[in-house]
This record gives sequence, C-alpha cells and structure tokens, in this order.
Amino acid sequence: MKKYISGLSKLLILAGALVAASCTDYLDKAPGSDIDENEPYKNFRNFQGFVEELYGGIPCITGTDYHNSWNHGEDEYWEPSDTRPLAYHIDQGNYRVISEGGTYIYGFPGNGEGKPESDQKNDKGNLWKLGWKGIRKANIGLANMDKLQGATAEERNLIEGQLLFFRGWYHFMLMQYWGGLPYIDHVLPAGETPMLPRLNYRETAELAAADMEAAAKILPVDWDQTTAGRPTLGNNNMRANKIMALAFAGKCLLWAGSPLMNYESSGDASYNSELCKRAADLLGEALSLTESTGRYELADFSQWNDLFYYADRGTRIPGLKETIFQENLVQIAGRFDWNQRNDYFAQLVISSGVKVQPTANYALYYGMANGEPISSWTEKDAVSGYDPSFPWKNRDPRFYKDFAYDGVQVVRDEKGIVDENTKYASLFSDGPWRVANGMKSNLTGFVEIKFIPQMAKNVAWAQEWSVVIALSIMRLSDVYLLYSEATACGYGSPTSKATTFGMTAVEAVNKVRARAGVGNVASRFTGSTDAFLPELYRERAVELAFEGHRFIDLRRWMLLTKRPYTLKTKLEFDRTKEFSFRNPSEARVANLREEVLFERKLDDRHYWLPLPTADVNIYPEFGQNPGW
Repeated sequence: MKKYISGLSKLLILAGALVAASCTDYLDKAPGSDIDENEPYKNFRNFQGFVEELYGGIPCITGTDYHNSWNHGEDEYWEPSDTRPLAYHIDQGNYRVISEGGTYIYGFPGNGEGKPESDQKNDKGNLWKLGWKGIRKANIGLANMDKLQGATAEERNLIEGQLLFFRGWYHFMLMQYWGGLPYIDHVLPAGETPMLPRLNYRETAELAAADMEAAAKILPVDWDQTTAGRPTLGNNNMRANKIMALAFAGKCLLWAGSPLMNYESSGDASYNSELCKRAADLLGEALSLTESTGRYELADFSQWNDLFYYADRGTRIPGLKETIFQENLVQIAGRFDWNQRNDYFAQLVISSGVKVQPTANYALYYGMANGEPISSWTEKDAVSGYDPSFPWKNRDPRFYKDFAYDGVQVVRDEKGIVDENTKYASLFSDGPWRVANGMKSNLTGFVEIKFIPQMAKNVAWAQEWSVVIALSIMRLSDVYLLYSEATACGYGSPTSKATTFGMTAVEAVNKVRARAGVGNVASRFTGSTDAFLPELYRERAVELAFEGHRFIDLRRWMLLTKRPYTLKTKLEFDRTKEFSFRNPSEARVANLREEVLFERKLDDRHYWLPLPTADVNIYPEFGQNPGW
C-alpha cells in the first residue's frame, strides 16, 4: 500500500496546510504553490493513493486499547469488579455508553476520534465515525472518476470497483448494529443539513448489496494477477476483489433476510426466503470461484492457531489463505502485548490484566468428536457418548484448541521450579486458580487459549514473548456456513443447493467439520430446515468462537433476550484420587455441576444500538431506534 500512498499523503498534507493558510490574508503565497484540485485523481497511482484511506477506516477489533472486549454474546465473562471493558456495559444493558461514549464497538468506550487517516490504533475502534467518513470518501472518489486520465480499462475498473465495494461495505457494517439507515450514494454538500430519511433494513441492504455486486463485476479475483497490481506484488491480499465483494453482498442479503432484520423491515420475525435465496446464489458464486481458482482455502487443522496469532515471530501476519477480509493492522507489532494477552490467565499465573474467561455454557456448544451435540454438562447421553464423569473426553477437537481445562499444562517450566498447581491449570473447585486473588481468579472453570499460546515460557512470561494477532472479519469457513444457512432457508431444505454451487447446505457444514476431524451432522437433523438450524447455529458458535460474530448472530436470530442465551455460567467439580496430569482429557471428575454467574436483563430495545443523540437531533427524519 505504501507504494501507492506515500507520494499522495505528502500532497494531501500540503494541501491541508494551504487551505488553512488561505483563510489568513496576511500570509504571502509563493508563486505556483497552489495544488490542482484534480491532482488526487489525475492518474491511477494518485487515485489509488486516495483509495488507500478507505482501507485505513477498517475497524481495529483486537487492539484499540490496553484491554479489548469484542465478544458481547454469552461467550465470555469479565471480572465484574472492573467496569471498563465494553462487555461489562453490554451485560448491564447500558448500550448508551457506546453511542454517547464515542460509538466504539470494540475496546473501551470513548477512546479515539475515528480518523481513517490516523496511524494510531485507538482511532480505529470508532465504527460510527469511520463508517460515515468512509462512505463520504467513496462518494467523493466516484464523483471524480471522470478526472482519471490515461488509465487503462483495468486500472479504471480497479478504482471504481474498490469505491463501490467500500460504499456498500461501510453501510453494511453500520447497519448490523444500528439498523436501517439513510443510504448515502452521492457527495453531500458541505455546510448543508442532510435531510435523507432512514430506510428500513431491507431497503438499506438492497442498496449496499447492489453496490458490492456491481463491484464484483469489475474487480479481479486476485490483484497479483493484474498488471496494475505488479508494483505491490505479494502485498495485495487484503485489496477488494471479486470473491470478497460477492461474499459480503451475500452476507448483506442473508442478514436482511434473518428474523430480526426481516422483522424490522416487514413485521415478520421469520426468515425471508426470497432474500435468503439471493444470498445463497451470491455466496455460492463466491465459493465456486474460490474452489476453481484456489484463491482461498481452508487451512489444515494443524495450523489452527496460525489463523489467529503468531508468537515470537516478529510481525508476520496470521490468517494464511483462509482469511478473506481482516481487521485493521495498524500498529500490529506489539499492540496485543499491552496487557491483553495477560487477561486470559488467573492472577496466580499472571499478575497484571483485567481477567476474562470463556463461560461454561459456551463451552457446552462444543459437542463430541463424533459430531453429536451435548445437551447438559451433568447428564449422561447414550447417543453422543458424553459422560459427566469424564467431561473432557472425546470432545470436538476444536475444544482442545480453544480451551485449557483442569489439568492442562499452561506453563513450560523449563527450569523445573514451578509448583504443579501453577504449572497445570488447577480449575477444580477450590483449586488455586479458582480461589486465589478474589475476582482476579478464574471464575468459570475454563481458560481461553484461542488467541494465545497454551503454554508460557515460565511464570514471569509477560516480558519474554510477544503475540501478533489479527482477527478475520471474514474467513472462508464463515462463508461456507453463511452459504449453508442461506441455502437451507432460501431453497427450503438442508439438502438443497444454490443454483451457483454444487454443494448442499448440510454438505457445506460437513466440509467445515471435516477440517477439524468432527463427524458429520447426524441424519436426524437433516430432514427439515427447522431441525437443521439448531445444529447450524451450534456449528457457527464453535467454528467462529470468540471471533466477534456471536453478538450479531444472537441478535439477528432474535435469541439475545431469551434463555439460556441470557445466562453466563461456571463449572464446579472435584478432582478424584486417580487424577493424573499425564492425560487430563481422560480425567474422571466428581460432583460436576453448572452454576449461574450472571443473567442479562435485556429487552427488545437491546436488539439495536441507540444512535448518538447529537446525530438524531440534526433533523427529524433521522429517527432514534425504538426504546432509546
């Protein structure tokens, strides 16, 4: 990106200085110092530099502050004594802290101004400001396409395609949280009060999807295969492309067809089959192109952690070929090291951090390796083979990748100086990890290891290694699951296929499961869409765990306010005499019980975030969301 933007950034800074100087008549202006207003658009290199700031507005999710909470479903429990993480306010139903505190969806409310041109991470969590600025910039670019001179057809398509994609994408990102909005498809005059009314969700989504579909028609599958992409060969992975545009257009329509969004648009709280069918065809086209070109591919399960983080590997970016669209990489080196990595372990092991753990209710979504679900922690199940006396045995292999449980080694202890109950997670009731340091102890019985190495070098690890983490806003397994949902709900059956892809809805889920070595969806779930959806929902919960999807999924399925999704629970249990650290997954436990830590008291207004009061007061047509 730097090759495209370095020259232009100097021009923009100089231009800003000249505009400021023109307001003061006592300053002399050197001859020839004016910059032509057409300069940013006059050729492909300059115009691409202008477009690069649209990438700068992509939100940073995992690193906007010292501690960052981006999972707002029933998936995580933060220490209740610290009220700073955004997850605390979501639990309390205090969404106002988001709209009035800086419209942050990630990190801490009110931190940073949302500047797409900034190189500071704390400016990259303010989705509201970044979204509207991105939309305006895309419209300015589209309004100036006629000024692009001497460009090839390929170069012109690349510029226009990116501008169309981002105009649709930024609208989509905003309406996920705030609902239907005005669709801004032209440059609003400066100094003039806008009067565009809010559209309903479907109307907004139709326009956003249309922009992204138009972008898909003129964008390449891979920039590295274009003439214009050669100057940045090898660094084009995150540039908007055809598959990306098709996948997000399909996701946009699937969201519009989901129960919450369909209810907002039409009063019908079920899936809209027409929108889901169109979504399935777009997602199917994206998958068909992916499989025929090899542009993206599911990573081998042995590389699971490489999808999310690297430890002690410099500034290498995780994601492999599975990542389609990634969060902002601003200050990627070391930004996760400001306490965030320390938050996952009890204070007995790591003294610093605001402690957070995965909930026991969420860990239950991880069924058995044979693909069968588990309905209860405490009940034996002959169908799945689950036995509450051996709760960690024969589980979905992703369970062992995402969680540390009782007896799992978490400290390498290369010098042999650490006691066993620190070296190994002591997560049984009254174990040191559970009772030491009060609220800084482990409160749920599990440790989240999806984004950090399972084992530290030693207890004093905080200064000895670094983590580079980058979260995928969209990765390929997500697209398979989106396709499955859209196809089953649009074409009517788990065994249906879209017209653009040769895979059934259930086959798409099974493909994702096969990567992890998990058994197929059982036949009793494939007879109807109603029977299939709970398994699909569970699969999304497991495959995309802790990646920021759950809050949106619970909302769009209209489950956020319903039990058991309002509960956050812990496991209590005792170790038995035959316990051994050698093979903790085979450990037998006694007196296993699940207890509620917290229940959210949410109502229908909590399905949408409130819009900033200052913005809804600009003009009457820009109304507030219900209940706020």
